[in-house]
Amino acid sequence: MASADLNALEAKLAGEITSAADVAALDAVRVSAIGKKGAISELMAGLGKLPAEERKTFGAAVNQLKTRVTERIDVRKLSLESSALTARLATERADVTLPVRAGAMADGRIHPVSQVFDEIAEIFADMGFCIAEGPDIESDDLNFTRLNIPAEHPARQMHDTFYLNTPNTAHGTNASPFVLRTHTSPVQIRTMMSQKPPIRIIAPGRVYRMDSDATHTPMFHQIEGLVIDESTHFGHMKWCLEEFCKGFFEVEQVKMRFRASHFPFTEPSAEVDVGAEAIGKPGQWLEILGCGMVHPKVIANCGLDPEKYQGWAFGMGLDRITMLKYGIPDLRDMFSGDLRWLRHYGFSAFDVPTLAGGMSG
Repeated sequence: MASADLNALEAKLAGEITSAADVAALDAVRVSAIGKKGAISELMAGLGKLPAEERKTFGAAVNQLKTRVTERIDVRKLSLESSALTARLATERADVTLPVRAGAMADGRIHPVSQVFDEIAEIFADMGFCIAEGPDIESDDLNFTRLNIPAEHPARQMHDTFYLNTPNTAHGTNASPFVLRTHTSPVQIRTMMSQKPPIRIIAPGRVYRMDSDATHTPMFHQIEGLVIDESTHFGHMKWCLEEFCKGFFEVEQVKMRFRASHFPFTEPSAEVDVGAEAIGKPGQWLEILGCGMVHPKVIANCGLDPEKYQGWAFGMGLDRITMLKYGIPDLRDMFSGDLRWLRHYGFSAFDVPTLAGGMSG
């Protein structure tokens, strides 16, 4: 092909590039020119048929043509894209009155148990409590013995407690075995053993017991509180629990009763009921927690002087109190992983509980 033919091809392609009305039409020109079967590509493919003395000169001319055509296409593409954007901006309008599209933050849900823990933590933090945590796997010593639970107590039997096969050899062959903690009380023991009074903590976490029905599961959640100092007494505990109930159930007044009970780690001990008026069911009582003054033996077992220090403690099931407040009928549904259940009972990530704004959003 003579140079005149290359000039004619370039002029033809230049005209097609200039007349392309949009990016799609320009892309069609690009394919017809430098695509795999385009006019310029076919010229490059035919170089092998030319005599050796013509191949170098003609090949250079074709390469220069390809470069010029590619540059024209790139310039024209920028022009067409700019024109298209200008036209779009001139015709499109953003309606700022439209509602925001629901995204992941709106679709996701906070589990009711997590929400209730945040509510309880907010209330007790306002009263000066700190959050303390401990491991799910505990020694029999911390889970039972230091809490004044005798060896023959039913809670220590294998039909009630999960014992681990792994022996506790870290402290000798006669060391107490490992268990899945049956309550979060070992966190209280760990705190008293590692900190000097005054102590004011809440201890949330998973606990494990061999039980399963509509109101019990082998794994559930518990939260306990502990106060240790030189002068605290039962009256302080009653006031603290009353303020908690008013804040949690979001009522101005709450009716409470303390029934005498027995726990090995507290003396005296009590079960606490609140009037069901707090959840719109007048005339009934709801059992919500157990409490009492920390047993002097427990204080001594933690290396503190029971003649100098005293304290009180309480514990409640997070799952149970969640069911009471939010009307959840079956505890097992909380752990079923059913998204339909979570969408119904769950909370928005924006429903952050505060004392000023309200616990339940």
